Amino acid sequence: MAKILFVMTGARHLTLADGTEHPTGFWAEEFAAPYLAFTEAGHEVVVATPGGVVPPVDQASLAPEVNGGQDGADAMAATLRSAAELQNPIALESVDPAEYAAVFYPGGHGPMEDLAADPHSARLLTDVMAAGTPVALVCHGLAALLATEGPDGASPFTGYEITGFTRAEETLAGLADRVKWVLEDRLVALGVRFSAGEPWAPVVVVDRNVLTGQNPASSAPLAAELLKTLG
Repeated sequence: MAKILFVMTGARHLTLADGTEHPTGFWAEEFAAPYLAFTEAGHEVVVATPGGVVPPVDQASLAPEVNGGQDGADAMAATLRSAAELQNPIALESVDPAEYAAVFYPGGHGPMEDLAADPHSARLLTDVMAAGTPVALVCHGLAALLATEGPDGASPFTGYEITGFTRAEETLAGLADRVKWVLEDRLVALGVRFSAGEPWAPVVVVDRNVLTGQNPASSAPLAAELLKTLG
């Protein structure tokens, strides 16, 4: 059994370009699908957030229309209620990366608010990259990569092929013209090789120890790829 660290947002809102607050948090499917895949395979999940706050779920991610109907929405809510790890997170600043076999970053717009500039997350990512530990990130969880940029503009992820929530998807979601920055644009500026698939289609990119998923639909296939690295 391996220990897998979930690094999750503690932000309940995303500050838009005009200064207003857009309610957000983590996207339910991006936690639930990997969580079920890992725990059902016998692995242990530990949740870490900035300051050890309970990660807030984006209420929009619990709606029937994004869960295949009311039954799906009920099942999603039940999974979150049953995941005791969500209610008992550890503080991100106290994490020892050597204790974990893999690291997973769910998305939702929350990471754009906190993890994109969190020095403790940046330290963790830098350490796991140096150790070659598998690290998987999905959707807006890739905002955490931005905090790893050094004074010279380089990052441990520079040159890696990745995917993440695309500009096209942000436009379709209605936020591309309202956010302070678009994730795809910032990742490209970081020097990664960004691979964009069709909007909303499951897309997973694996480059060495870095595994990334484009959007919520990519969560389950991304988890399956990470499980392969754990044997």
